[in-house]
Amino acid sequence: MCITNEKELDGMRKVSEAVALTLKNMHAYARPGMSTRELDNYGGRLLDTFGAKSAPYLTYRFPGHTCISLNHEICHGIPSDKRIIQEGDLLNIDVSAELNGYWSDNGSSFIVGKDVHHKQHLIDTSKLILRKAIGSIKGGVKINEVGALIEREAKKNGYKVIKNLGGHGVGKGLHEAPEGILNYKDRFDSRRFQKHFVIAIETFITTSSSLAVELPDGFTLVGNKGGYAVQHEHTIVVTDGQAIILTEQNGIWD
Repeated sequence: MCITNEKELDGMRKVSEAVALTLKNMHAYARPGMSTRELDNYGGRLLDTFGAKSAPYLTYRFPGHTCISLNHEICHGIPSDKRIIQEGDLLNIDVSAELNGYWSDNGSSFIVGKDVHHKQHLIDTSKLILRKAIGSIKGGVKINEVGALIEREAKKNGYKVIKNLGGHGVGKGLHEAPEGILNYKDRFDSRRFQKHFVIAIETFITTSSSLAVELPDGFTLVGNKGGYAVQHEHTIVVTDGQAIILTEQNGIWD
C-alpha cells in the first residue's frame, strides 16, 4: 500500500495499534502450563476489543486468531489445546489483523520464564538486526541491500537466516507488493524501497537452518536442518528519512 493522504495514515495507525497492543499483552499473558490455544483465545478477545479481525483467518482460513510457534518452529504454528507451554520455551507470536479496510502485521519471539535453553542471545540478536534493518530503510534504498545487512549481522553473531521467507508490503491486504523482502542479498533483485509504501519488515534468524519447510498441517514452518528459530516484525511506512514504525507500541525493543 502507498499512503496518499492523512486518512489512510490514520487508518494504518489504528489497525497497527490493535495488532501491536494485542501482541504486547499476549507476551505478558503467556506463562508455563498454558496451552497455545488458551493464549490464542486471549489474543482473539483482545482483537475484538479493537473491532479488528484476524488477518490469517480472513486470508487463509487459518485455524486460530494468531500464529503461535514454539522452539524449532519458525512461524505459522497452529494454536492447540495439546500444545502446553513449558518453562524456558522459545515462543513466537505473530499478530496480524484487518480494521476498517486496513491491514497490519507484527511479531515477536521471547522466552517464557527462565532461559533454560540459553537462547536469549539469539533473541537479542534478532531484535537488534530488525532495528538496524529498519534504520537503513528509506526511499531509494535497494531492497537487497537490507537483506545483505540482515544476513551479515546474523553471521557476525554466529547465526543463519531463513532464505525462503521475508517481509512484504501490507495495508490493503495482508500480503502485497513488494513481496520477498528477503533476509539475504538476492543479487538479481534490483528493486528499491519507495517513499510512502507500507512494509512489514521481519527477521528470521536461526541456529542451524537456512530454509523453511512446511509440515503436513499445511501451515507450520520448521527449519530444514532443525535448531531454534526466532522472528521479529514491525509494520513501517517508508519515508525519505527515518521510517515511521506503526507497530512500535508492541514493545519489542522495550
